[in-house]
Amino acid sequence: MGTVGTGVIRIVQDSADLLAARTGRPIAISAVSARTRNKDRGVDLTAYGWEDDPVALAKRGDVDVFVEVVGGSDGPAKAATEAALAAGKPVVTANKAMLAIHGQALAELAEANGAPLRFEAAVAGGIPCIKALTEGLAGNNITRVSGVMNGTCNYILTRMENSGLPYEDIFKEADALGYLEADPNLDVGGIDAGHKLAILSAIAFGTQVDFEGVQLQGIQEVSIDDIRRAGDMGYRIKLLGEARRTDAGIEQSMRPTLVPATSPLGQLEGGTNMVVIEGDAVGQIVLRGAGAGEGPTASAVMGDVADIARGLHIPPFGQPAASLAPATRAAAVTECAHYLRLALRDEPGALARVATVLGQAGISIDRMRQYDHPGTDAPVLIVTHPCAPAALAAALEGVTATGVVSGAPVALQIQTP
Repeated sequence: MGTVGTGVIRIVQDSADLLAARTGRPIAISAVSARTRNKDRGVDLTAYGWEDDPVALAKRGDVDVFVEVVGGSDGPAKAATEAALAAGKPVVTANKAMLAIHGQALAELAEANGAPLRFEAAVAGGIPCIKALTEGLAGNNITRVSGVMNGTCNYILTRMENSGLPYEDIFKEADALGYLEADPNLDVGGIDAGHKLAILSAIAFGTQVDFEGVQLQGIQEVSIDDIRRAGDMGYRIKLLGEARRTDAGIEQSMRPTLVPATSPLGQLEGGTNMVVIEGDAVGQIVLRGAGAGEGPTASAVMGDVADIARGLHIPPFGQPAASLAPATRAAAVTECAHYLRLALRDEPGALARVATVLGQAGISIDRMRQYDHPGTDAPVLIVTHPCAPAALAAALEGVTATGVVSGAPVALQIQTP
């Protein structure tokens, strides 16, 4: 009965006739559960039953569909979801952490008991990307899924760019506005977005959810200088998720990435999300919309409830759980260009030594800029031609070992076409 739960109740109360017309049957709330019974939530709950324990709510005889918007990978959310599925009751959840970690087991439990398990609201708020993958694009072999899937990170990065303020200042601002999770690292560390990517990847490629296989890099090390210099070159920095099928297996990553400023991803502002799906038959499609908030997330929840009311019953991940193979993890092998920022000691031959190390690692420089500097360290920006991530990692170790670089180099991917 937090933000999303309240939003679900508002939709049911305000749009009862519309829901009945679209599904062919009435949809009503039987009972609710929350930590605090007497809290003023701005909606009238007097007509509904109350359960202090969400597991008891899931087991009530007058509950046909259980909606879980508690959150958390374990604890009451998981226990109540399992109780509902074990009783053969459909479950609608917005819980990406639970699905990213326990998705396979929950899918097997749901299918064993003939109970639909739906989770459109778990990824990208109000954007129907899961429905697109499981239904609209069912005739496609999906080759890549990418996008911006955490509105808080996108807000921080675009706010830094527009205000010229450093990360620390905007982080505090986002926290004061209530945009951050109780554990902020879930947002800025890329974990929340990584959960969402793992779910989409499983559906796209017909594998078991493999959150541990997502390579994570948060936005904490992105500086205002990086944002300005990326802008000078025609790029913007986004926390970009990408999952792709390769001959070696599935690559999954969530990391800050430079994208062309004129591209759909580059034009994404504030808390908006975007999911890009590529299939062999359809080509590329782009889905854009609100990635969080009461209305958008509750809208996704009710879309799933409406499908259940219509009698639509498909496997949770688009195909039977028993047919989902364990994901074969592939180390990042796809070549791409990179942005490098170095603090180079202002001494003769320093730049030549860096260029030599890069060349020995097989990395070619596309362009390079050196900026004015008041101190002894010269900020140098290098854009490489496409190279393998392993080659870049080895080169950066070599660059650090030269002794002409102050601090750790910063390396960010540039979006692969």
